[in-house]
Amino acid sequence: MTRSNNARLAGFTFLFYIAVGITQMVLSSGTGAEGTAAKLALIAQHALQVRVNVILSLLTCVTALALAVALYGLTRDEDRDLAMLALSFRIGEGLLGAIAPIASLGLLWLATNGAGLGAPDAAATNALGSLLLKVRGWNTNISATLFALGSTIFCWLLLRGRMIPVPLAWLGVAASVLLVVGLPMELAGFLAGPATQLMWIPMAAFEVPLGVWLLIKGARAPLLPHATASTEQSTAG
Repeated sequence: MTRSNNARLAGFTFLFYIAVGITQMVLSSGTGAEGTAAKLALIAQHALQVRVNVILSLLTCVTALALAVALYGLTRDEDRDLAMLALSFRIGEGLLGAIAPIASLGLLWLATNGAGLGAPDAAATNALGSLLLKVRGWNTNISATLFALGSTIFCWLLLRGRMIPVPLAWLGVAASVLLVVGLPMELAGFLAGPATQLMWIPMAAFEVPLGVWLLIKGARAPLLPHATASTEQSTAG
């Protein structure tokens, strides 16, 4: 694809990714409760919402992969190796996103077949439900960590190549590094409460303007002092 097409694809997928994520949050807003039994009961009551969220999770996976390819296309001329590393992180994010619905489908099965043939007893249902809820949270956190690592590298390349406004690029780097630090701490249990939500605000403040910018303005061709220097060294050799 051309550079302008990559920029438009990246801009669209940034905004689409956020829109799908907000939709999933809205659909999940009525399924929060205290205790595994209560959560399974709510999942049973909102089975349709859970099924829609499963489809949206798969859509998010496809969107993440498309965004990764578009960002790679924009940044590979600045540093192909770093761009490939960032692409790998974002592919990992997308693949984990494809696995995430398994836990949700398991919870839905437990919630809607608790008394059915072959279903576990109440104690086993509670234990298995607790495990699946934990697995779903761990999967989300690890996927988000891979996202943050890829985002850090892509934002650094966009900044180094001056492909987007410098203040916006610096915001992206800072927001990504904040998540790279915060998400593993959350996964390990050292960070909890409102802080786990607040640390996403800088990323939202970066991605929404960036998506609009890429759709309208595109991305400038990178400054290539690094590539030029490498070419000169190769020529001299």
